[in-house]
Amino acid sequence: MRLCINPNCLKPENDDKHLFCRSCGSELLLQGLYRVCRELGGGGFGKTYEVAEGDTLKVLKVLIMNNPIALRLFKQEAEVLQKLNHPGIPKVEADGYFEYYPRGSQDPIHCIVMEKIEGEDLATYLEKRGQAIPQKLALKWLIEIAEILHQVHTQGFLHRDIKPANIMLRSDGQLVLIDFGTVKAATATVMSSQPKKPGTEVYTPGYAPPEQVQGYTVHKSDFFAIGRSFVHLLTNKPPLDFYNLDTGDLEWRGAVPNISPLLVDFLDQLMQRLAKDRPKDTGAILQGLREIENQLYPPPLPKAAQTQPSLPDEALKQKSQPFSPPKPAKYKKRPQANLPEWGLISLLAITIFFGGKQIISEKRENKLLGAGILLIGLLETQAYGYIRHKKFPSNPVFLITNLPSSWLLQKTLTGHSSWVISVAISPDGQTLVSGSGDQTIHIWDLATGQLKRTLTGHSDYVNSVAISPDGQTLVSGSDDKTIKIWDLATGQLKRTLTGHSDYVNSVAISPDGQTLVSGSDDKTIKIWDLATGQLKRTLTGHSNEVYPVAISPDGQTLVSGSDDKTIKIWDLATGQLKRTLTGHSDAVISVAISPDGQTLVSGSDDKTIKIWDLATGQLKRTLTGHSDAVISVAISPDGQTLVSGSDDKTIKIWDLATGQLKRTLTGHSNWVLSVAISPDGQTLVSGSYDKTIKIWRLER
Repeated sequence: MRLCINPNCLKPENDDKHLFCRSCGSELLLQGLYRVCRELGGGGFGKTYEVAEGDTLKVLKVLIMNNPIALRLFKQEAEVLQKLNHPGIPKVEADGYFEYYPRGSQDPIHCIVMEKIEGEDLATYLEKRGQAIPQKLALKWLIEIAEILHQVHTQGFLHRDIKPANIMLRSDGQLVLIDFGTVKAATATVMSSQPKKPGTEVYTPGYAPPEQVQGYTVHKSDFFAIGRSFVHLLTNKPPLDFYNLDTGDLEWRGAVPNISPLLVDFLDQLMQRLAKDRPKDTGAILQGLREIENQLYPPPLPKAAQTQPSLPDEALKQKSQPFSPPKPAKYKKRPQANLPEWGLISLLAITIFFGGKQIISEKRENKLLGAGILLIGLLETQAYGYIRHKKFPSNPVFLITNLPSSWLLQKTLTGHSSWVISVAISPDGQTLVSGSGDQTIHIWDLATGQLKRTLTGHSDYVNSVAISPDGQTLVSGSDDKTIKIWDLATGQLKRTLTGHSDYVNSVAISPDGQTLVSGSDDKTIKIWDLATGQLKRTLTGHSNEVYPVAISPDGQTLVSGSDDKTIKIWDLATGQLKRTLTGHSDAVISVAISPDGQTLVSGSDDKTIKIWDLATGQLKRTLTGHSDAVISVAISPDGQTLVSGSDDKTIKIWDLATGQLKRTLTGHSNWVLSVAISPDGQTLVSGSYDKTIKIWRLER
């Protein structure tokens, strides 16, 4: 059967053989792809249907309440789900939103087609189960939901309506967060502490925090809703059943027998009335939950091998040694050779050398000694090459270029309490600056890794840092919509620039140190006088958020990348748009210009790096190899090496001229958000979502 979704159709049921409704004449095969099979439910703003695309079943959401607010929320849900990519979030393809016109109607029906989640929502699951969920399952689900919400928040969105009815349990046990119709971008409007007019916030009583009821939301509002949801799941009662009207407290602690105080205290922390008293971010939530998990359900110790090889009687008589568990991978500096093989080769070389030494004249001892050392080195090198790479004979150059990443890692800097979003190195190569999600800027001694100073003043993530060519001035851009100008030597705040109406994603300083450029989520680029802080010009042209900006070495050209998938090349002096480059299939997250000003490099959410001729805009080469978004790119001072950092947790080093991949560095445990190369080209610095900065030796 095929259903007609025309709300005015009198007989929507049709046979499978029909392409148009027999009653109203409306098209039945939506977009020429989707056959509507049955109605799943309705309420709120719309209806949901099961549709088939070939043999694949999907869900169709149809907007019923066709007013501006409902339409905005509906379209927003489609846009958000297209951007989010997580197994715990329903997938919507790029063309998943469309408008459908019934026969004879001038008003469209707004539709979203999304992945169908096979399972039950947790409210229904709890009702059918008839009893509360156990502590261990609650802890597992809490971690899953926190991981999903982590993805939502890091993409800049708030869910705003987390509750059991909006969490699906797949048939395989995986949780999925649904109903993104109330999702809101975490913009300045949302983050504002000024209450809005009544009725402008959408929320569910009992799960929404006080600030949301009053008309505004912050990212910590979602944490409150998670806490209330799990009170419901652990007690099998709605949270308002425990609400004390006199004290305003949720008196639920005694309602769950056999629950650890650790988990109870953690849930109460999520539900603090003041947002500032809740965990800082999803990273802090996940860390706290895993600590609780390790205390309540510690992982089993490694077991010794169950079967042992037969040993000689003498060996069996030896005193048994206590079991020593293997060291974590981080302690394994390099692969260990099989000792008998390695020893045999070395012993053979020594035997040849010293055995032959006795029958050769004294005069040749010195030459023989040198030859013997070379022979031992050669044999051990070949042994390593065979055991490590299964190559014999092994080219020594190959072995050097394939050293483990740990051999190139000089130090790891810790100190930030949140992800490291941006890094920059001073022109003299002595100072490293990092900006973080913890709202601070750290200034480090690059050689020693010592923290010299912490700058505070921003009220949100520090997305970008740049140092002036004379090394005296530091500039930072933040999600708080401001740009701050600091004295790098003293850490003193010199000036705060305002003018952007949304996040400041990037800052760049011209080679002459006179001009500052900033890119923002407000879709504009602003050009400032660095000395005075005066706004000189605002550039418009991008149709979506502006992410990276870069200035050519001659100071004449400005390059910007955007969520609109384009790169724009501007005349910095006049602000005139010279050229728009297209080619990336997703947002352009990073750009860099070579020291000779001839080559432009761009990194994108489409997982590729593109190399362009800056003068002509011609695409010279596309580099593939990263398995996730390319968040940062940098070019060495000699213009020969390109470095890229990615959400795949790796750093890749490329030959800029040929596009050949020279090396992949691993070591970060999460996204690599920023990379920078020292002026002498010998040191590479990377900042990561894992809250660390790594300093690497960069091979020439």
